[in-house]
Amino acid sequence: MSGAASKAGPLRSRRAGSWQQAGPRRRAGAWRQAGRWLPIAPATALLLLFLAGPIGYCVWIAFTNTQLTGSSSSDFVGFANFRRAFADDNFRNAVQLTLAFTFLSSIVGQNTLGLALAGLMRAASRPVRTVTGALVITAWVLPEIVAAFLLYAFFRREGTLNAILDQLHLPSQNWLFTLPILAVSFANVWRGTAFSMLIYSAALAEIPQDITEAAEVDGASGPRRLWHITLPMIRRSIGTNLMLNTLSTLSVFGLIWAMTRGGPGNRSQTLPVFMYDQAFVNSLIGYGTAVALLLLLVGSLFSIVYLRLMKVEV
Repeated sequence: MSGAASKAGPLRSRRAGSWQQAGPRRRAGAWRQAGRWLPIAPATALLLLFLAGPIGYCVWIAFTNTQLTGSSSSDFVGFANFRRAFADDNFRNAVQLTLAFTFLSSIVGQNTLGLALAGLMRAASRPVRTVTGALVITAWVLPEIVAAFLLYAFFRREGTLNAILDQLHLPSQNWLFTLPILAVSFANVWRGTAFSMLIYSAALAEIPQDITEAAEVDGASGPRRLWHITLPMIRRSIGTNLMLNTLSTLSVFGLIWAMTRGGPGNRSQTLPVFMYDQAFVNSLIGYGTAVALLLLLVGSLFSIVYLRLMKVEV
């Protein structure tokens, strides 16, 4: 009995000592965990202050009848602004034009032209690559308002395009009046293709040369090499480029506003222009903010689709 008690005594003392040592270890682990978060704490605080805060305030404004002029009251109206948007023919027209503008200028225009330029520059000589890259990137680095006025001067009735057509004895027209959405889509392609070209140039440079040469020796033609080798190997770059280009195109405002102001009528009035008209021209801040949230939702849906496609193995 005394032997068992003598054995239990050291056991209890060892357990007590382990519990006493566990406390400092837990505290040290907590300090290490806090130390991992400490470097990103300032960035997190800034994001909460300047990003999450304004977004939260905009969400609140979208559910009110806030106006710039007239009544100073701001009453909660629930989903009235969103119901008004879906019942508004001008809003539905803006959605259709936004999707058309995004598809033409981003998904088809910038993406396809950027890949083509990257492929051609890879096969071209160094002087050609230098000159072509400089010209394309110059259009990209121009301020949006400057690019808009350049393209306005190109497409207007007395502009450069019609002067060229007149010299060729071809019919000319007021492109900003007859085909405004195509004109602004072309302008966005002209300005933004450099971004796609740079992404695809970097992606094509990562493709092993021996794979392409082996396919060429096996008799694969250029289109087959492009479809079966090049595109699958740069699939993630294509998804990333499409996502970034789509999100930036959805928010294009200055280019369209400077060229057409959404006109004539509302034939080039995309969602950003429609939102601006409602919020600052018609002074309906609540309604305009609701439209902005719907635009944010459209961008989120595009992002989700692209991210899911990027996870699918080819």
